[in-house]
Amino acid sequence: MRFIVQRVQQASVEVDGRVVGEIGKGFLVFVGISALDTAEIADKMISKLIRLRIFEDSEGKTNLNLETVNGSLLIISQFTLYADCRKGNRPSFTHAAPPQFAEELYEYILKKCEETVPVVQHGIFGAEMKVSLLNDGPFTIWLDSEEIL
Repeated sequence: MRFIVQRVQQASVEVDGRVVGEIGKGFLVFVGISALDTAEIADKMISKLIRLRIFEDSEGKTNLNLETVNGSLLIISQFTLYADCRKGNRPSFTHAAPPQFAEELYEYILKKCEETVPVVQHGIFGAEMKVSLLNDGPFTIWLDSEEIL
């Protein structure tokens, strides 16, 4: 499982010209799911995400987590995080989970995040989405379950 986490001042996602998710201060999280991922892996990734201390304290040090700053989440499914570009110029996505499996795990991730974070917004799985953000920093973190679990 892979998460791209961007600390944002605001972010939104549109589908068919309609805003379907929008947050102020918080994390915009792109989620990539592989065929080998499980709910247990998702739980560990969510725990790491929620505890990330990447907001600045009064001294300008990154010591504060999402809860401390009353931040929100905007979670977007993105199978392209499993793009394999080693051969040729056209990415292969064979390591990405099949759509039905990925959607079930994505929905699980949303549900688990909603248990901890008061404001969780999201895109629509499989839809063509337009994502807008005001990255704060910029501050972008790559979380890969193979590296952190």
